[in-house]
Amino acid sequence: MLLLQNARIASENSPVLVESDVLIVEGKIQEIGSGLAVPEGARVIDARGRVLMPGMFDAHVHFRAPGFENKETITTGSEAAINGGITGVVMMPNTRPALDSATAVATVLDNARDRSRIPVYTSGCVTKNREGKELAEIEGMRELGVTMLTDDGDTTADPAVLFRAMQYATEFGMFFASHCEVPELAGPRALNEGVMSYRLGIKGSPACAEEIIIDRDIRLAHAAGAHVHIQHVSSKLGMETIRWWKSRGDVKVTAEVTPHHLMFTDEHIGDYDTNYKMNPPLRTQADCDALLEGLMEGVFDIISTDHAPHTPFEKAQDFITAPNGITGLDTALVSLYHHFVEPQKIGWDLVVKRYSAEPRRLMGLPVAAIEVGQTANCILFDTEAETTFTRDFMKSKSQNTPFIDQTLKGRVDLVILGTEILLERE
Repeated sequence: MLLLQNARIASENSPVLVESDVLIVEGKIQEIGSGLAVPEGARVIDARGRVLMPGMFDAHVHFRAPGFENKETITTGSEAAINGGITGVVMMPNTRPALDSATAVATVLDNARDRSRIPVYTSGCVTKNREGKELAEIEGMRELGVTMLTDDGDTTADPAVLFRAMQYATEFGMFFASHCEVPELAGPRALNEGVMSYRLGIKGSPACAEEIIIDRDIRLAHAAGAHVHIQHVSSKLGMETIRWWKSRGDVKVTAEVTPHHLMFTDEHIGDYDTNYKMNPPLRTQADCDALLEGLMEGVFDIISTDHAPHTPFEKAQDFITAPNGITGLDTALVSLYHHFVEPQKIGWDLVVKRYSAEPRRLMGLPVAAIEVGQTANCILFDTEAETTFTRDFMKSKSQNTPFIDQTLKGRVDLVILGTEILLERE
């Protein structure tokens, strides 16, 4: 039994934080109100000044298992999620072997049940081995609960194959998440084509390489009557394309934006810092501003990290050779607070809606909420404290992030899921 006193409760439905006590009994929220009596035997936590909100949910992570456990495992990835106030995730299928069959999916889900303290879900491939040629074993994966199909890491190159998959899988209530990129245009995928690419002497990847496929895949979904989800949008025109399609009202399209595409630009790369190398690449400040506008408008339904761990050796290579990717689970919520909530660019209600409620709705899962009768799925966030992202603090097996050794405002103090306290800072 746990009583949180004087917490400021955040909700997706209100910009106002409501101060109240919250009583949790046997893993469920039993009572909410001011000045609640302390039941006999209850543990009391004074949450005065801190924000109580639902646990976050990240619908785009790479846990690298099976096949790349030197970068991340289900255990280390899920512990990084807990460290960042995230209580559920969806893994991408670009593993080795790829998650393109019932057998592969079943193995991963069985491992996740044994090795994670939070719910771990997985997407499945659109095509066998993500090669874009033959449809994956869609029906078998669906029977195991897979709802999201994606060849993430690459675009499903053949539009005819993707169109056929959309026609087939939509009948089963599945949807498609699209990594949008024309490889012939994208080139080495190193950084945005523009002033910085010319200055650094590296062939850049133009935004149109992404934008062409954004439009293509939404058009295919429109023709097939399918639901398409556009992943990690990075450009202003990409956002505007999605906005235009949504305004028509005759196609089901959702989209996501990452914290790093909201916060960083290609200017941050500086002297070839590979922690800022990702795909799609960081673009310009004008793109960042447009993406934030799209998040506030609802063009972007969810925030996802695209958590993509790589070993220090890999990231220590030259800029072109080093792999794309940034870790985000440890850092996302604190960095969103530091860059956007604390300076009052957005409110906690938007964070809860886009990084907790809507991702769960996308996956067809119950939404976590601080309400009487709900299972306790919540975090306590200290807005006055700070977090320094040292290598010891980070729980991910890899720490390829620009935030390493930086101190940001805000701290995740407590993570509760059901009857378990998953994290408690001293």
